[in-house]
Parts: sequence; C-alpha cells; structure tokens
Amino acid sequence: MAEHTRRRFLGRGGSLALAYALAGCGIEGTLEQAEKAATPIPEITHKKVPIGNWTFSNWPLYMDKAILKDFDKQFGGHVKYVEEINDNDEFYGKVRQQLQSGTAIGRDIVTLTDYMAVKWVRNRYVEPLDKKNMPNVVKNLVDNLKSVPYDKKREFTVPYQSGAIGLGYNPKKTGRKLNSVNDLFDPAFKGRVTMFTEPYDSAGTTLLGMGIDPTTAKIDQILAAIDKIGKAADAGQFRRFTGNDYSTDLAKGNIWVALAYSGDLVQLQSDNPELEFVYPDEGAMTFTDNMMVPAKAEHIYAAETMMNFLYEPEIAAKLAIFVNYLSPVKGVQEIVQKTDPDIAENPLIFPPDEIRAKLHSYPALSDSDERTMKEAMAKVTGA
Repeated sequence: MAEHTRRRFLGRGGSLALAYALAGCGIEGTLEQAEKAATPIPEITHKKVPIGNWTFSNWPLYMDKAILKDFDKQFGGHVKYVEEINDNDEFYGKVRQQLQSGTAIGRDIVTLTDYMAVKWVRNRYVEPLDKKNMPNVVKNLVDNLKSVPYDKKREFTVPYQSGAIGLGYNPKKTGRKLNSVNDLFDPAFKGRVTMFTEPYDSAGTTLLGMGIDPTTAKIDQILAAIDKIGKAADAGQFRRFTGNDYSTDLAKGNIWVALAYSGDLVQLQSDNPELEFVYPDEGAMTFTDNMMVPAKAEHIYAAETMMNFLYEPEIAAKLAIFVNYLSPVKGVQEIVQKTDPDIAENPLIFPPDEIRAKLHSYPALSDSDERTMKEAMAKVTGA
C-alpha cells in the first residue's frame, strides 16, 4: 500500500471542480454547450501497429508500477510513465499553447479530473477512441460511469479511478458517531473542524445538508451555502480551511472532524486506527479522473491497448489494492475478496450500491457563476 495517497499531492485551488468553463477563453461553459460539443463522431478505426515507445502522464502514486512492467512484457515496446500531474490547472497551463495551436504535446495518455476533461473534450484537444481496440472497456465499465454530460457515449474519455468526499473524524474525540453533513456545524465541535477551501467540495457538501442537490444547484443556492459556511467560520467553528493538509491534524487529534477524501482515510486509518470515515446520510460529492488521448498523439493504438489492459478485472484489482480509490471496472471487488478481504469489504474503496446511489457530481456552472462562487468563498477563507 502506498505511503501517501494521490490526493495529498493535489494543489486543489479549483482543480477538482466540475466547472464546464474555459478559463481565460471568454467562453461561457454551460452544460448545454458541453453537450453540443460532444456530438457523436463517425466510427473511428485505429489500426493495430507495434506498441513502440510511448508516454503515459499521471498523478503521483497513482499506479502500481508492476502493472506497467506486465504491460511492456505482454505487448512489447516501453511505456514512459511520468508522474507530472500535480494539479489539473497547472498541467493544462503547461500544454495549453500546444493544444491550441494543434501541436502534439508528447503524451499519449493524460489522466485528468472531470472538470478539466470537459475543456479538452469540448475543444477537441483529444483524439476520439476506437472502441474496437477496447473491448474490456465496453464490457467492464460500471454502469453509473458509462455516460457523462460532456461525453455521453464515452467516445473520448475512459474513467481511471473515482473518489468521494465525506466526513473523517475521531469518535473518541467527538463522543458520538457522526452521520450528517450538519455535524460539521455542530457547536460542540467548535474550533475542532476543518473545511476545504475549494467551494465545489465544501459548498457542494453543505448544500446536501440543506436538502439541495448540488449537481443541479443554481448560483444563488451555492452562495447561500457559502454564506452558511461563512457565518460558522465567523463563530469560530472551523480551526482552518484546508487543501489536502487536513490529514496531519486529523491523525494527530488537533482536529476532531474534517471534510475528507475517502482514499486519504484508508491511509490515515493505518496511522491512527481510531479514525473513521462516513458517507453522510444526505449524500456525498464525488469526482472521477479520466484517461484521454491528446490530439495529435503519435501512439494512439498503444494508449487504447493500455486502457483496455487496465480494464481487465485482474489488472484493475491490482490497481485498486494499490491506490485505494473507487474502481470503474466491474468484478474487481470479487477478485480482491480472494486475496485482500479487508480491502474488499472496505466501503471507502468499494461502497455498496446504496452509497453509490447517493454520490453527487459537481454542478455545471458558467464562467461568470464560477467566478462569483470562488470570489465569495475566497472572502470566507481569506484566500
């Protein structure tokens, strides 16, 4: 098991927001526009060619390197695996000029979170995929991820892993079990709670506690949630607003309750067995990282072959055991059960169907509404 989880390396700052917006491009990124941009494409055929030497860009500690060696051995060639994506926006900034000019960026797979995948799909910064080269993806992709608004038929994107946001807490400190979003606002925990600076996560979660579906929330509702967070902050409810750096305080007991990532808690529980994670009764926010082939990539068939390889249930099981996030591949839990029953029974990694049904994606906001939301949250957090 990895010493750290991937999300601890993430500079959030909007990086996991499902914002259908093109920063700085003057385009209002709405769900309607995303759907229009993701119109069906003609059938794609990519011929089988030697794999060769190709490049896979991903996040730190988000791959079992033994899988890469197995791939090279089975298919030939060599995958250059680069752990260079520490932040969606930062990575986009590195390659944006090349993408806009129609120049290859020197990567054959990139793994980006939903909101950034929207930008790449809408602007055709990605190559369409030949499903005939990916029968495992067609057969084994879990039902709830088969379609997303910006890529309804998964013509450009293949889910890599998903994660959820809930409550990480120490019941010995809180004196009771927690099960509600509104436990973040319980005055009994004043000064012992942390909340994310990222409004898509914190305001989205707060909306669930207010009985509002964050996926379809309007800007006025989001601002109301931020106002609730702000009033609680003024009253001293939150020790501080955080990115991924809440984990140390939670493990050490400096805080008792944190808005937290499911994958982090798997690791933190190994450091402090007293800690628990709960998906709130009202529901939880979720995100998905997606594999995509950048436009003008030189080794499309190699990329499709890797995507297909990662959707072999046995391979997907190895990956799930390593990264501790939600696998998008059917049948993985049953395989993990045979070798690692503790992991297979961990709802943080394999949430039951009733939990999956209560996971909510981020809202689709225009550029203007997103700026309004972030400005409001910045005033609350002091950013």
